[in-house]
Amino acid sequence: MPSNSSTFVAGLTAAALATVGFLAFQASASAPADLDVRGSGGAPAKKAPGDRRTPAALPADSGTGRRVVYSLDADRVWLVGPNDVVTRTFKVAPGSVDPRPGSYVVTSRSGAVTGTDGTPVEHVVRFTTVQDTTIGFSAALDGSMPEPDPTMKTGGIRETVADGAAMWTFATIGRGVVVVR
Repeated sequence: MPSNSSTFVAGLTAAALATVGFLAFQASASAPADLDVRGSGGAPAKKAPGDRRTPAALPADSGTGRRVVYSLDADRVWLVGPNDVVTRTFKVAPGSVDPRPGSYVVTSRSGAVTGTDGTPVEHVVRFTTVQDTTIGFSAALDGSMPEPDPTMKTGGIRETVADGAAMWTFATIGRGVVVVR
């Protein structure tokens, strides 16, 4: 039977997660309606200069500590462990709606669901919402990583099944996610 202190800690953890989720919702609700939608008719975003010799190198100014780093321009993810050591990096296929560059935390996870495009996905790790579209990482069970349909708002950032399993293990609730250009 759990002790009173473990019940208290569980209650505090639940309250903290609810607060983070609420604040993330408030932040996304105050964003402009035309924010970060691919193909929205705005001028194309300029790509940030990267290290052309080592394109898989962790981007500068991508935070500190254990975190997931997601580059919008490189369509790449880095899982960063202690002392800024990259434990894994891989290419991803973005959805049609991008998150804004900035710092987030993992707010929810699902073992298996159907994506907004109708594809069964697993290891879903969500970290924000943009224009009522939930943004997160997932792996399609059929291994597909399709180009996003610009006529449909999708926030799923697709990864391979193996990369999805690594993300699932690494990106638990509350883990930091840093989005960079």
